[in-house]
Amino acid sequence: MTGVPASATGGTGRPAPGGKLGAAAVNQASLWNIANILTMMRLVLVPCFVVLLLQDGGHDPAWRAWAWAAFAVAMITDIFDGHLARAYNLVTDFGKIADPIADKAIMAAGLICLSLLGDLPWWVTVVILARELGITLMRFWVIRHGVIPASRGGKMKTLAQGTAVGMYVLALTGPLATLRFWVMAVAVVLTVVTGLDYVRQAIVLRRRGLAAERAAKAGGASLPGPTAGSAR
Repeated sequence: MTGVPASATGGTGRPAPGGKLGAAAVNQASLWNIANILTMMRLVLVPCFVVLLLQDGGHDPAWRAWAWAAFAVAMITDIFDGHLARAYNLVTDFGKIADPIADKAIMAAGLICLSLLGDLPWWVTVVILARELGITLMRFWVIRHGVIPASRGGKMKTLAQGTAVGMYVLALTGPLATLRFWVMAVAVVLTVVTGLDYVRQAIVLRRRGLAAERAAKAGGASLPGPTAGSAR
């Protein structure tokens, strides 16, 4: 099966004159797959998470527990939507754009709200968000030369950030409150280290890309042109 409806092929298995319209409809329908639905759910959870976290001045343990549940669901769907998209060939342009936006939106919302409530120093929020924004811009800077793949360190950074923010969302006291400080410290270190590594990769990738472009131009310039006798 090709997945193209009979109405788009005229029932003959070959594209009908309106086949382009039918193909467009199929492509549009493909947006509604489980991976994209999970991504959209994560986007919807962002304002819900903020409202729950800031209820009653932001210091009510019960509301913060609900906020943590929303944050945890968002983090879990982040794991599954990308895996499902790759495993079942559900990758779409919408998913490529919306997935990283959803990831950064929920993390940024948690960090900013925690800093507004005085639970997390602003410098931590600024360092993490500046790194995320900087790396995103850097990916666009070198995208014509290649793609910087997600590294194992980057995945560890994401896990550490999610765990740390989740622990700060909960109204923890005693040893757990001390533990969350150290988890956040690890997250900040990984954020800075992996950010510097991405910068190094971007510079190397851009240099190689520019060198390849110069070599291609030089090779094209050195090719002999047509002789006068061969012109027609």
